[in-house]
Amino acid sequence: SEKICAGLEIEDHCVQPAAFVSPPKWHLGHTTWFFETFCLTGEKPFSQDWSYIFNSYYEALGKRVAQDQRGHLSRPLLREINAYRNAVDEAISKRAKIEDEKWWKALEAGIHHEQQHQELLLMDIKYIFAKQTNQPSYLKTIREPDSQIEASWLSVDEGIYSVGARAETFIFDNETSQHKTYLAPFQIRSALTNNSEYLQFIEDGGYKRPEFWLSDGWQWAVDNKISHPLYWRSTNGEWSEYTLAGHGPLVKKSPVMHVSYYEADAFARWAGYRLPTEFEWEVAAKKYEDLSHAHLLDDLQDLARSRGTKSLSGSVWQWTASSYQAYPGFIPFKGAMSEYNAKFMSGQMVLRGGSAATPRSHYRQTYRNFYYPSQRWMFSGIRVAK
Repeated sequence: SEKICAGLEIEDHCVQPAAFVSPPKWHLGHTTWFFETFCLTGEKPFSQDWSYIFNSYYEALGKRVAQDQRGHLSRPLLREINAYRNAVDEAISKRAKIEDEKWWKALEAGIHHEQQHQELLLMDIKYIFAKQTNQPSYLKTIREPDSQIEASWLSVDEGIYSVGARAETFIFDNETSQHKTYLAPFQIRSALTNNSEYLQFIEDGGYKRPEFWLSDGWQWAVDNKISHPLYWRSTNGEWSEYTLAGHGPLVKKSPVMHVSYYEADAFARWAGYRLPTEFEWEVAAKKYEDLSHAHLLDDLQDLARSRGTKSLSGSVWQWTASSYQAYPGFIPFKGAMSEYNAKFMSGQMVLRGGSAATPRSHYRQTYRNFYYPSQRWMFSGIRVAK
């Protein structure tokens, strides 16, 4: 997390251009608060006020600053937050010498929680920089040319399949319990939808043809004057895109990203296909992919490279046709941690596959990401099925 923020100026740490974006320094403080709250129980708090500032959404742990007010706070200072991180790190190291397996599981959850925020940091930094007049570059590396990935159809036979995860290693509660599901025969595309294909959708009037859109999606696009993916721009008929490596010409072979569920679903209908269910995606991934080839986050400079992937996972999170709800036998985390996932199982859609901003050691094929269907500042894209 500190490495992700190392290239930012102090002013960059404090900006909140939209309610869904959090200032980078808030991420640094919140992830530290999470370790302090769940791994340093019984110890004197670093600051009596900071639980109010850095609690995200845990109602059981008391009142907190509203999410859309985080950018109003100039205090605590960034140097004070860094001192907070150092103090909690030191306290964790001391506790690690005496604690039991239950404590180590809480620590592991804290590590995976922070990895989630590392991707959120990159999402928010990109949105913050894109809102600046000069759209500065976060990464200094120039984007490399893409290699063409040949698209084919991967077939999965009809059958009853096991989906979900067993708690043999760390998993989030929403990945359980493992259960059986029936799938009709289907095919899923080996390649992600790229910018060139999505541009054809735009040029064919995709954003002006309601027959491809869900009713809610059509109203969202009309009300918000949506006519292209987030971060795209058309100047004199030439398309360009803002990336973490700066603003530049649209790379036609790169996977389209920063599209909403509504846009992904409309594109799939226009193309004559559909979005896969999350279970179809998981079964196909287990059958066909090698995660060693996935474009997940290994090094920050990988984010500057514009490329597709030979794996079903990586490059972009992929919208599925599945609503975010509990699996059969789902049991939420205990205590305040029960609020981690369960209370969000309403009105959201599942994405699968990870992105180039998802830490590799954090990712699993059973991982269920979820967002509201109108959201698109995350690294979201499209893989179609039939």
